[in-house]
Amino acid sequence: MKELKKYMRGFEKECILGPLFKLLEATFELLIPLVVAKIVDVGIAGGNQKTIVLLCLEMIGLGVVGLLCSATAQWFAAKAAVGFSTRLRHGVMEHILTLSYSQMDRIGSSTMITRLTADVNQVQNGVNLTLRLLLRSPFVVFGAMIMAFTIDWKAALVFVGVIPVLSLVVFGIMLITMPMYRRVQGSLDQVTSGVRQNLTGIRVLRAFCKEEDEVRDFSQTTEDLARRQLSAGRISALLNPVTFVIINLAVVLLVQQGALRVEQGILTQGLVIALYNYMSQILVELIKLANLIITMTKAAACGSRISGILALSSDQESGGESCEKFQGEVEFLDVTACYAGASEPSLEHISFHAAPGEVVGVIGSTGSGKSTLVNLIPRLYDPASGTVRLDGKDAAVYDLEALRGCIGVVPQETRLFQGTIRSNLLWGNPQATEEELREALDVAQAREIAESRTEGLDAIVEQGGVNFSGGQRQRLTIARALVRKPKILILDDSASALDYATDARLRQAIRAMKNPPTTFLVSQRAASVRYADRILVLEDGKLVGQGTHEELLSTCEVYQEIYYSQFPREVTSHG
Repeated sequence: MKELKKYMRGFEKECILGPLFKLLEATFELLIPLVVAKIVDVGIAGGNQKTIVLLCLEMIGLGVVGLLCSATAQWFAAKAAVGFSTRLRHGVMEHILTLSYSQMDRIGSSTMITRLTADVNQVQNGVNLTLRLLLRSPFVVFGAMIMAFTIDWKAALVFVGVIPVLSLVVFGIMLITMPMYRRVQGSLDQVTSGVRQNLTGIRVLRAFCKEEDEVRDFSQTTEDLARRQLSAGRISALLNPVTFVIINLAVVLLVQQGALRVEQGILTQGLVIALYNYMSQILVELIKLANLIITMTKAAACGSRISGILALSSDQESGGESCEKFQGEVEFLDVTACYAGASEPSLEHISFHAAPGEVVGVIGSTGSGKSTLVNLIPRLYDPASGTVRLDGKDAAVYDLEALRGCIGVVPQETRLFQGTIRSNLLWGNPQATEEELREALDVAQAREIAESRTEGLDAIVEQGGVNFSGGQRQRLTIARALVRKPKILILDDSASALDYATDARLRQAIRAMKNPPTTFLVSQRAASVRYADRILVLEDGKLVGQGTHEELLSTCEVYQEIYYSQFPREVTSHG
């Protein structure tokens, strides 16, 4: 929880003034039973209407002032809580973006979403209620007991007995429910994960008619969450009835003692009513305190989960060297890569060299390690052993942000963001001119996409780019990568939705660029990599061949198998 304290800095004034105004409100509230006692003993008993009216006005005045104090306290508490949660969300999001891909894979995106949304909201509620009630409720409880002692110490002994019993009940339930609410939040992660998978893969679900299976799985997950919530809720629900029983037993005892002391002439009827009011105040405040403790328990559980994320430090070190003279030379020296938790490496002993401006094709069957290989270049993942050298230096010596600024990556899964075509392209380079945007569109064979819409570059892009076809999304993501004029361009099977003619024009346009980047073409199409300067052939994470198309066709069985499965020998024999 220490990691969260820094986000409260700057709200010291609100954290002091909020509880202070709540204490002022509580003070006025503690005076009201004494005014009621005077109304009964002086006004009603003496039949003095003027005194009754004046005392009623005094009571209303205390209520109005208390209301103003309460509203002021609420404002300060809300300002501190909302400001804290805003900073915390930004802090958690910023920290998540510093984590490596490996760490994100281990944590899971659904868990991080829950931390940023439900957990932060719960912590915000905890801060808000803490500032409002943490001091006020105990102040009223002990203040009411002290005021009762000023009225009659023997009758007030009832208060001394009931408060420890109530405290034992409240804090006992708190200790029991705290770990239960942690498990509830864990189940919420699973629900979030299920919802996310179903929404992102809804087309696949419908295509394979798996709706009923997913509904059944989701029902089981939500039932597990509901079961845990009910278990925690049942125990938490004991607070109200148990405290009511204890308080009402105390009221019965108090009224009995008060009646005897009135009969003896020690107390007046008005003072007995005052004692009853103080007991009622204790009841109300202890219920509030119980609810506060439940909220604080949930907030503490959520806060510890958020702290767990913030406590993680990136396992990917960033060097300090700039990339001002970066040329785009890439060399792998005996590189082995393994994903976290995997039993076997995804790549084993990979070595090759790519000169600046060279086009390197990467081909292989599904799961052969093609994407893993190219992900090592911008350090999305780091190798388990061996060295990735860029411009003759270990990739780790470069500043991570500067390095990635020199590399354009187009991943397998096309991802456009809600906004416009222009705003998506500017992700590549926020300072890009209109001419540079259109030049990138030309190279990516995507100019017609913008020109076919009346708004041009300002055409709307829906979330995920669902208002574009698969090929259009791929061309726009390629254009986005080209806008930054990268020294290394990675096309990770990002032309799979393009027809052969468009794919060929794209490759020719990249080669024709002024100062063309070192380009890695990952594909399962032999036609896409056929004209590359160098082709890397992967099989089960091993580099089984490298060279030109002609060399591999005569020496590499894996490449031959891939090529001839797509181009029958009868066709190739005629050139």
